Amino acid sequence: MQQFLLDSNLIPFHVSLIILILLSVVETIGYYFNIKPSSFFKSFFPHYLTSSPLINVKFSKLLIIIFLLLNFSVAGYVIEFIIFAKFHTFVPAYYIFIPVLIIAVFFTVFMIHCLDQVIKPKVKRKNFVLIGRLATISSGNARPGSSAQARVRDEFGQLHYIQVEPEFGELELHSQIILIKQQKSHYIAKRISKSNHLFQD
Repeated sequence: MQQFLLDSNLIPFHVSLIILILLSVVETIGYYFNIKPSSFFKSFFPHYLTSSPLINVKFSKLLIIIFLLLNFSVAGYVIEFIIFAKFHTFVPAYYIFIPVLIIAVFFTVFMIHCLDQVIKPKVKRKNFVLIGRLATISSGNARPGSSAQARVRDEFGQLHYIQVEPEFGELELHSQIILIKQQKSHYIAKRISKSNHLFQD
């Protein structure tokens, strides 16, 4: 154990782990005092980096640094111990720095993507306009006075199921339509083609 803690070849990974723990403790303490220590670290990074769409996530960007430090430490320890198990010695960290960094970045991106998918956005988009958008009849046929169900995506990509009626004629199942007017309980739609494959599952 002492050899593990004091071996100079493992110091970069020890340091990464210590910084990770310190950042986590500071952020946790700040949370209970209703302050955001992570905002202090933003001054150390250029604006174009912090506002980049690549890191436009629904959670604190400090977590990205924490994930990177965590993955860097774990990847470094794993590679070092694999080498130690075979050669009974640790290798200098600069020999494995590049592969460790690549592995750390890969798993960090993976973790960010997974976490960003499961976290709901802070702002719920309630205001959306469907007039002028393409839709597809998904259930039944629609006639004037007799609506049918259609599916349509709003400008945010959210799928909606709505009731539609034509001004005249009939809208058959799977017809591609365009929404031209909104009534209290349904939309008025006009057919633009007999079939549509854009919105089919």
